[in-house]
Amino acid sequence: MASPEAVEAVVPATVAAAWGVRERPHKGPKPTLNLARIVDAAVRIADTEGLDAVSMGRVAAELKAAPMSLYRHVSSKEELVKLMVDAAWGDSLGSSLSGEGWRAGLSRWAWAMRDALRRHPWAAHTPISGLPIMPREIAWFEDALACMAGTGLTEARKASVIMLLSGYVRNLAATEADIAAAVAASGLGLDEWMASYPAVLGQLTDPRRFPALTAFIAAGVFEAADGPDDEFVFGLDRILDGVGVLVERMTP
Repeated sequence: MASPEAVEAVVPATVAAAWGVRERPHKGPKPTLNLARIVDAAVRIADTEGLDAVSMGRVAAELKAAPMSLYRHVSSKEELVKLMVDAAWGDSLGSSLSGEGWRAGLSRWAWAMRDALRRHPWAAHTPISGLPIMPREIAWFEDALACMAGTGLTEARKASVIMLLSGYVRNLAATEADIAAAVAASGLGLDEWMASYPAVLGQLTDPRRFPALTAFIAAGVFEAADGPDDEFVFGLDRILDGVGVLVERMTP
């Protein structure tokens, strides 16, 4: 294994800190804070108040510490957010269960990612700044790759499947978080909020100009919200159906 000095020469400081291969130098007494406590506090703030509420000063106040003491462990809010996102994923569930096929494994992986983003919805809105490199990201990546062992897919196609699946989970999680915020801002319940949409459209659109939309509204699609996982299940199944076709093509 490379020495900490060698790692720091090629690895960004944030990544090195996350992997525990870099300790920030400091003088004086051993600090009472550590990186894990700082990240945990920042995640708590983001969960309850939103990502915009996270600042070095706000995190310091949460920890009852001096703001400057945080800089012994993390250099900026940007670095802190990267560490927060990795923490938000949590530990992966492992690559496979006994007798589990690739489809069940990827499904379990996707559901676990969805659960993580539901616990920390702000993470779905955080821009992706590069390829997976943080410790938990790599663990999740490893497990998804392992789920596809024996499928006959090339390594490049495995990566394509992971990008497609993770992108779907992130996008739907972000959309659901946005809708939840809109519903909360309206002061209505979800069913009432959904029902208001066709009522407004009915006043704005001419059935002769929008016959397909008129039939869609008349079908009562917006009268009651489906189960909270209905859309997720639909999209996940369609993606895995497509992967299944690809796997079948690879089977001799």
